[in-house]
Amino acid sequence: MSRQQRRPWIVGVSGASGTPFAASVLRGLLAAGEDVDLVVSRASRLTLLDETGIAFRDAHRREDLGAWLARGADGKPDTFAVRDAELDRVRHWAAGDLAAGPSSGSYPAKGMLIVPASTACVAGVALGLSKDLLQRAASVTLKERRTLVVAVRETPLSGATLKQMVALDEAGAVVLPASPAFYAGATHIQDLVDFVAGRVLDAADVPHRLYRRWEGELGAGARESSPGAP
Repeated sequence: MSRQQRRPWIVGVSGASGTPFAASVLRGLLAAGEDVDLVVSRASRLTLLDETGIAFRDAHRREDLGAWLARGADGKPDTFAVRDAELDRVRHWAAGDLAAGPSSGSYPAKGMLIVPASTACVAGVALGLSKDLLQRAASVTLKERRTLVVAVRETPLSGATLKQMVALDEAGAVVLPASPAFYAGATHIQDLVDFVAGRVLDAADVPHRLYRRWEGELGAGARESSPGAP
């Protein structure tokens, strides 16, 4: 029998602040057994370096990705265990490689998650500019009617960006602002990050256990976050 065809989720990381969101989404996808095609924009490498101190280098991308995924949202290294088998399921494409697999509609992919998405990224995708692989892969995802989740990380939002977000919604994308909620009983910055990442995975119909879901019981989150709560 032939080997089952690989169908990854494409994860695009733009230059907006919020690299811990991307790390949590990547961990969630790998924990769910999903394959990942990763596109890290040039601007996001600067943001990653600024927010984590990790330089995402082409020649050492596996090592750097492992360090990134192991890091907690509070900046502590080695917070999460990252297995070699999980890193094996991640394929990296250079943002400038417009001949990469995700640039074509015939490339097998489940969909694309852009997290975090900068306003420049939102504009580029909404206008179909395809100036780099991240934008081109998003345009392909839309035209092929696959799932596209755009986790916008910006505040406040200008009128132009709001119009572009409406255009993305009308084109079939899920526009998902990186807005954490507090009903899940968050006690740590990682909880807030994981809530947003979990909502991204919800939109992609990927199972996870990143946050406690609302079950219609008032006060459950407060009890869970209280010291000594069972």
